[in-house]
Amino acid sequence: MFEGMSLTEMAGQAVSLIALGFCIVGFASKRDDRLMVLLISANVAFALQFALFGSWTAAVLSLLVIGRIVLARRYLGNWKVMLAVLAVNLLAAALTWRTPVDFFAIGAAMFGTVGMFMLRGIPMRLTLAAAAICWMLNNLLIGSVGGTLAEGMVVVTNFVTIFRLARMKRRYPEAFAKLNEPDS
Repeated sequence: MFEGMSLTEMAGQAVSLIALGFCIVGFASKRDDRLMVLLISANVAFALQFALFGSWTAAVLSLLVIGRIVLARRYLGNWKVMLAVLAVNLLAAALTWRTPVDFFAIGAAMFGTVGMFMLRGIPMRLTLAAAAICWMLNNLLIGSVGGTLAEGMVVVTNFVTIFRLARMKRRYPEAFAKLNEPDS
């Protein structure tokens, strides 16, 4: 499977497995704030992985995810800040565009931005699942086995957590409401 792969591509595969660990732990969390912090770490690893594969649009958009997470936590629900983040992502994509595969990274950035700025709990996780599917398709098309596996695991882990949250909401509505409160 790894025959004919350069050392740089093998390094990209290894880095993507590190990102996988951060993603699984993050999406398994029922706390939105913890999810966001772990996604920052995962996106540093994903950006490095994309750079190692020469997928520059995906690398830059992954780095911009870090800023988006910080801004979304501070400006939750702020349309103006969200639109500015979307504009920066589109500008970065226009400057780094190479192939139609880059559309998947752009789609992931758009879904992730709207989800993080405007949604919480289950709706946010559904939108982030759509972003993960876009990233998974991007990884598949650039040949990143580790990245494809990482995003596939993000989707599965995310949906398991959505199921758990929905079940908890039905059984313990008061406790569920507290999960979505920001950390003090």
